[in-house]
Amino acid sequence: MSDITRLCVAHRYSEASIHNGVVYLGGMVPEGDATDIQGQTADVLAQVDAHLAACGSDKSRILRVQVFLAHIADIAGMNEVWDAWVAPGHAPPRATVQAALADPAWRIEMVVTAAQR
Repeated sequence: MSDITRLCVAHRYSEASIHNGVVYLGGMVPEGDATDIQGQTADVLAQVDAHLAACGSDKSRILRVQVFLAHIADIAGMNEVWDAWVAPGHAPPRATVQAALADPAWRIEMVVTAAQR
């Protein structure tokens, strides 16, 4: 039996994996039709919530987050949504950088690592 559990496995990647009580989410990108940074951030954070729940975790258990923005000028709009979402008293370590994303319509991508409950 493998000590690694993979969820939502596709040919090229998995949406999540779990090993030794740690949840690793793949790059979460917007799936809805929002075009502004606030809408895309809310979309991605809703996905993070859903994936963490499916993996036996939640946002209060996040160990670290990597945020990739297509335009660093979007950081204030992203932070507005992030600040309303993050669990009070549980803000995780976070890095935010500008990066060229795979789809030009995407303004944000997040990679999340969390502990299981």
